[in-house]
Amino acid sequence: MRRAFAHDAVVVLDPGGDVRAPGAAVTAALCGHCEHDPPCPKGPHHTGAERDGDVVSLRVLFATEPSAEAEVRGRTEAALSAGILDGPDGVTTRWRLRRADSGPSDGTRPGTRSSSCAAESPLRRRRRTERARAGGGVVAS
Repeated sequence: MRRAFAHDAVVVLDPGGDVRAPGAAVTAALCGHCEHDPPCPKGPHHTGAERDGDVVSLRVLFATEPSAEAEVRGRTEAALSAGILDGPDGVTTRWRLRRADSGPSDGTRPGTRSSSCAAESPLRRRRRTERARAGGGVVAS
């Protein structure tokens, strides 16, 4: 049975670097290419990125069998350590891995929502919001 996991990292992008590149590198490492049809071979994943200047904080949420956790983390770490991605548009983005940490096994971080909420797709969030509004409920963001 799959479980939720988190992998946190901080990278420093070269000037003009695409903030999406480290996440695309993780997807390529886990799925063979950064653009692919579902499902993901090793399990669904989502990479969130928050940029502050050239520093990007990443959170990779993934669901996999516990026996495959180390492999997924190893592929994720290798992709981020490589520090380079040639994008589909021909632009190369480079970065330096500053720090990487394994998150809690349940995919949560103290003070944050659970991984299932954090990885909620925009479509699912919109539908949940519409249902809550139609029923007069409160919408949590």
